[in-house]
Amino acid sequence: MATIRKRVWKIGGVERSAWIVDYRDQGGVRRLKTFNTKREAEAWSVTALHEVRQGTHSPHSTSITVSEAWELWLRHCEANLERSTVEQRRYQLNLHVRPFIGSEKLATLTAPRIHQLVDQLREAGRSVAMRRKVLVNVGVMLGFCQGRGLVAQNVARGVKLGNEDREAQGPLREGVDFPTRAELKTLIDAASDHRRPFLITAVFAGMRASELRGLQWQDVDLAKGMIHVRRRADFWGTIGNTKSRMGKRDIPLPPIVTNALRSWRPVCPAGDLDLVFPNGAGKVQTQSNILSRFWDPLQVSCGLVGEDGTARYRFHALRHACASLFIKYLDWQPKRVQTVLGHASITMTFDRYGHLFADPESDREAMQRIESAITAA
Repeated sequence: MATIRKRVWKIGGVERSAWIVDYRDQGGVRRLKTFNTKREAEAWSVTALHEVRQGTHSPHSTSITVSEAWELWLRHCEANLERSTVEQRRYQLNLHVRPFIGSEKLATLTAPRIHQLVDQLREAGRSVAMRRKVLVNVGVMLGFCQGRGLVAQNVARGVKLGNEDREAQGPLREGVDFPTRAELKTLIDAASDHRRPFLITAVFAGMRASELRGLQWQDVDLAKGMIHVRRRADFWGTIGNTKSRMGKRDIPLPPIVTNALRSWRPVCPAGDLDLVFPNGAGKVQTQSNILSRFWDPLQVSCGLVGEDGTARYRFHALRHACASLFIKYLDWQPKRVQTVLGHASITMTFDRYGHLFADPESDREAMQRIESAITAA
């Protein structure tokens, strides 16, 4: 039960007023909350009393802030997730969450406020990809807090990015988002002897950089022409599980890869981890070294640069190039492409490569048949 009453007072001879909701929470503790208007008080009391009956009410006075809740969530993540994932979420808190809603209490968050956060991130120049990641993690954090009785509901659950998200994705284009076949040949021919096996494997196996960095010789079967992806190296060089359950997979290899790896093995730097592509000391290569000492300079030397003179393609573009080769020359069905690339869902495969499964010649013939059906009528 709650009562709503009006409070009137004077400051400097000027009369002020407010409306107070007086109620007891699910623990029997008396609570007060103040509003500017009676309508606001009545609307809030209906929701609050429902939450009290459900045992999920979070009083504003005892609610923690978004920053405090995020820190609690991070401590939980530290015990259950790999270090790189935790650091990414801490980075998001400091750069994209704390500046906008960090000081606000969980109990005051609403769906419109989360929409406003997305708008603020866009106005501050955050990319669509970053806004999507922040929105997802805000929802996961609130779900964590809801499960522990720190907030009544997950107000981010129904919030989605608008049409700009879909428009920003677009189909991946050869020569724009990933190298053309001619560019791949140029890169392979220009690579040094000790880098060529790494590049060839990336092009024809479609492995993630972290999977290449964590690949061990025990997972390479040269006799059967197969790589068994079972682990990856994180940002700090720690060998651990693959990105997802679907990341554990077997990749068939063309002769160019098996021949390159067979020639590379006798001269591969030795180390305790028995890595296929280690650094000179036999340890895990860093992602930054791959980019700064190999991938970016190789592109520049081959003339694959943008208008600013820097390397045109990200290293991940080789994974896209490999997917296009699988689809175009192996005639693989989407499910097979998903499995070999290690996508978590078939939706991801279609979102990125769905247009590559189309047959332009068949489409043209179909359009001609449609035209004939109309003109002959």
